[in-house]
Amino acid sequence: MPHLLHIDSSIQGERSVSRRLTARAADAWRAAHPGGRVTYRDLGREPLPHLDEAGGLARMMPAQHHTPAQRSSWALTEQLVDEVKQADTVLLGLPLYNFAAPSSVKAWVDHLIAPGLSYHPETQAGLLDGREFIVLATRGGGYGAGTPRAGWDHAEPWLPHGLAMTGLQPRFITAELTLAQLNPAMAGLIPLAEESLAAAERAIDDLWVPAAAAA
Repeated sequence: MPHLLHIDSSIQGERSVSRRLTARAADAWRAAHPGGRVTYRDLGREPLPHLDEAGGLARMMPAQHHTPAQRSSWALTEQLVDEVKQADTVLLGLPLYNFAAPSSVKAWVDHLIAPGLSYHPETQAGLLDGREFIVLATRGGGYGAGTPRAGWDHAEPWLPHGLAMTGLQPRFITAELTLAQLNPAMAGLIPLAEESLAAAERAIDDLWVPAAAAA
């Protein structure tokens, strides 16, 4: 049975563009995979614990030496890695906060970097490859070449590097200038924002062929 892992990370609730895009993508996936199973995780509403001194060292020592805190942290890591392993497609909403990924996404990535679970401890080969990984990235401003803040987006370039050891390879669909409708200083950019959002929506709609059309 096809299986989708749908992850949101925005803290904007109903105002979130990334949530709107991931919902659109999840609907498109369901239409293309009738009877498919969906697992949902909301990092914005229920953030994962960051690796800390009490539990973070669980990844660096044998399980038989784990403290209670390390056992708890490692058990969560096993759960998160298993969610990815069970999925044929992983869908992640990635807004840009203070020019970087939300810390909740960083915590998710940190938990996924686990020897023996997501990569081979001796060969370093990734163990999570072979599945589709769609990242719907949103940015309030514009960070493309020639803009005043070109290169200030440190979320999209970071994610492939952060997950490189696992074998996951993200495909990005990006909508930018999402604050144009809300910021009077960006009013002149509204047409570009609408164009960027429409292009992202078209790319989402082209991801999977609906079952009815494939029949």
